[in-house]
Amino acid sequence: MSRTDVLGVGFDPVDLDGAVARAVELAAGGGPHLIVTANVEMVMRARHDADVRDVLERAALVVADGVGVVWGARQLGRPLPARVPGIDLAARLCREAVRRRWRVFLLGGRPGVAAGAADRLRAWYPGIEVVGTRDGYFGADAERLAVSAIREAGPTLLLAGLGAPRQERWLARHLDALGVPIAMGIGGALDVWTGRARRAPRIWQTLGLEWCYRLVREPRRFGRQLAIPHFMAIVYGIRLRTLLRAAPR
Repeated sequence: MSRTDVLGVGFDPVDLDGAVARAVELAAGGGPHLIVTANVEMVMRARHDADVRDVLERAALVVADGVGVVWGARQLGRPLPARVPGIDLAARLCREAVRRRWRVFLLGGRPGVAAGAADRLRAWYPGIEVVGTRDGYFGADAERLAVSAIREAGPTLLLAGLGAPRQERWLARHLDALGVPIAMGIGGALDVWTGRARRAPRIWQTLGLEWCYRLVREPRRFGRQLAIPHFMAIVYGIRLRTLLRAAPR
């Protein structure tokens, strides 16, 4: 399946169900594989950060985590089926973990958050096997110990909440050493699962305004959200040039 290009980043043209099906295929094929849920901010970062761009190019599955990416793809004449929120994909993969007897490892958050998230998952998905947890507060000197702990636990699914793009860079850098069939960054999902953070109400999600809700609750994100108007300006610029080239002379 060829990827859909959105300002230089290739997205797999799948909806949530399609992303889950693809992840199941990847797990069945062994590994290791990296799944990336990329939003507008990551697309814009990839335009000037070769490391992030390389991570996205090498990922086994890249989905559009945000309405902005879906909007941009449509404006460029390369529509994507739907947005695939990372937290929703992670939840669906946890359901698959029960059905397919996958082992799960949670990495990230402040001390105690990953363990608390594991307890929540066990309550929500009876039978899920969470084989390990570790917080995300470790420096370069402790990376080897974190990698070893994950590898020794032998999970099928590694969910890393280290914040983007740190989590994607970290997973890509250690992917072979981890040996995990599926590794995926989940941003702040661990905090949401434990109740430390609140996800946007359903109506905001439906309207594609989850980013706006987060900005209202976390004004410090304003600088990061400036990527959105920049992204829109570039998309409109490309669309305008395309229309001008197609206009009769």
